[in-house]
Amino acid sequence: MRRLLNAMNKTETLMSVAIALVAVFVGSSPALAHGKGLYSTEAEAQARADEIGCITVHQNNGKWMPCADERELHQQLRKQ
Repeated sequence: MRRLLNAMNKTETLMSVAIALVAVFVGSSPALAHGKGLYSTEAEAQARADEIGCITVHQNNGKWMPCADERELHQQLRKQ
């Protein structure tokens, strides 16, 4: 019985570590990074657009994003 409990504790620990690692890698994925390019104001988005070489900004679901559209934004970010 004791061996079974020890094995279960080790399995739970390994699962916890695996879940934590997945969370770290998913949290830093480009897909989730997309949300970091959203700004509350047009001025904030324009400042970022200037930094990455875009001329204008656009709206996306009520937020502001650098560049004319997402295609241009991704092209500029790849140049960085």
